[in-house]
Amino acid sequence: MARTEFTCIDAHTCGNPVRVIKTGVPDLVGTTMSHKRQDFLKHHDWIRKALMFEPRGHDMMSGSVIYPPISPDADAAILFVETSGCLPMCGHGLIGTVTVGIEEGLIRPKTPGVLILDVPAGKVRIKYFTDGDKVTSVRIYNIASYLAVRDAVISVPGMGEITIDVSYGGNYYAVVDPQKNYAGLEHYTPGEILRLSLLVRQAAQETITVSHPDDPTVCGVSHVLWTGTPTDGADGRNAVFYGDKAIDRSPCGTGTSARMAQLVARGKLDIGDQYIHESIIHSRFIGRVEASAKVGSFDAIMPSIEGSAWITGYNRIIVDDAHPYPEGFQLV
Repeated sequence: MARTEFTCIDAHTCGNPVRVIKTGVPDLVGTTMSHKRQDFLKHHDWIRKALMFEPRGHDMMSGSVIYPPISPDADAAILFVETSGCLPMCGHGLIGTVTVGIEEGLIRPKTPGVLILDVPAGKVRIKYFTDGDKVTSVRIYNIASYLAVRDAVISVPGMGEITIDVSYGGNYYAVVDPQKNYAGLEHYTPGEILRLSLLVRQAAQETITVSHPDDPTVCGVSHVLWTGTPTDGADGRNAVFYGDKAIDRSPCGTGTSARMAQLVARGKLDIGDQYIHESIIHSRFIGRVEASAKVGSFDAIMPSIEGSAWITGYNRIIVDDAHPYPEGFQLV
């Protein structure tokens, strides 16, 4: 009979959950966080399922583990876990993890206010801002992001033909802009977006093949980003679909990076421009196009995203093989 206890710190970034797993996690094998991600998925994925799925988690649950740094100049390394798997990069998750890590003393920066973090997608630089003991906001200087595919036509049951772009910001996004068969996010209920997202992603995966030029394990369209009309003060609005039935409550950090890369490639943003991105619940990230870059043969950008997170509770979670559903479950 196996029994494992995990201590976790729960938080949310702009409305989307972040569960930082503090104890109970294994050491991982590998010389990079990409290698360690593969080791976790192969040998320890039951931990992700147990802590993200019901009955200990829920369909939107997202989390992370803080590991010692790999790179000599890094302050820590981060593994992302969520209902859909272990993402190469997660913007809202990183903002929440840094907030928890600094406020709880789990990350000790070499230089106050600045962090360098190893993540499966590469290495990212962070600036964080404080008021007393509270981390008021975190700015992520994300990995190079680029428009991978433009104007792909897919056929979606219930919608007909739609045109999408596929853009990368740490994950690959099918970006759906308003068009003949899609009037814009504000014309759809969350339930409709959930139902259609599975169909869009399936059609995109069947039609489009994408993989990162520098890491072939980062591949495939995993997210759908629906755009719409923002409210006053924002430049864009989105609903990001991930997993099997989750809509990001935050504006999505990698999604914001992918969106800015798409807009730069289409001549709608330029280097140095700011882009305030609004979520389905009207929470906001402040994006900025920091510089140009290259990803393989693709023109790319170096994006940054700033947002805030808040600790909501402290958890001691038990996973026992003698209990029902030790690895959790998903109902649909």
